[in-house]
Amino acid sequence: MAEIALFHSVLGVRPGIHAAAQRLRGAGHEVLVVDQYDGQVFDDYEQAGRHVEGVGYPELMRRALEAVEPLRDGFVAAGFSQGAGMAEHVATQRTCGGALLLSGALPLAMFGGVAWRADTPAQIHYTREDPFRRQEWVEALVADISASGSRVETFDYPGTGHLFTDHSLPSEHDEQAAALLWSRAEAFCRSAARDDSDSWSRTRARGGDV
Repeated sequence: MAEIALFHSVLGVRPGIHAAAQRLRGAGHEVLVVDQYDGQVFDDYEQAGRHVEGVGYPELMRRALEAVEPLRDGFVAAGFSQGAGMAEHVATQRTCGGALLLSGALPLAMFGGVAWRADTPAQIHYTREDPFRRQEWVEALVADISASGSRVETFDYPGTGHLFTDHSLPSEHDEQAAALLWSRAEAFCRSAARDDSDSWSRTRARGGDV
């Protein structure tokens, strides 16, 4: 079982976020849904973007780190779209068991040139024709993670949906692609939980602190 911090997209904590959390909990994981908007939810990307501009990315990044303070090292940082960027930021600042990046990927240079931490595997999931996808950003992040020696997997799905796992967005939702994504994401989280457990056991065997 893994602890997972789940960050929402630019649209806020929509039904799709709650559904994702419930799915991961049903697989045996503990999930903290991080609400960076204090309950505000949007249906329109432009309106949501204006809200983000008003809050500012530095403040959102601060809120992201503040939200995960109660979690012990080894948790999985996961996020959708903008939330994937928050998960990346958290993964560079905390010792995470992995980073699950759904429809979002930013080069680390956008965070001020921080380095990816070693032994922090990542998965990146996108539809091939996602209108918000920047392939050069995906490739840059893959290179950043690979340079640390960490494992990184990228998965592409047919279609144009951005938040394609969210059933409350019928123009974007793709049931088949979402099912495949979750089978891969759940396996990734199980692996992160095992790796964390193995690390804990090795530390105990050496008589170290945990």
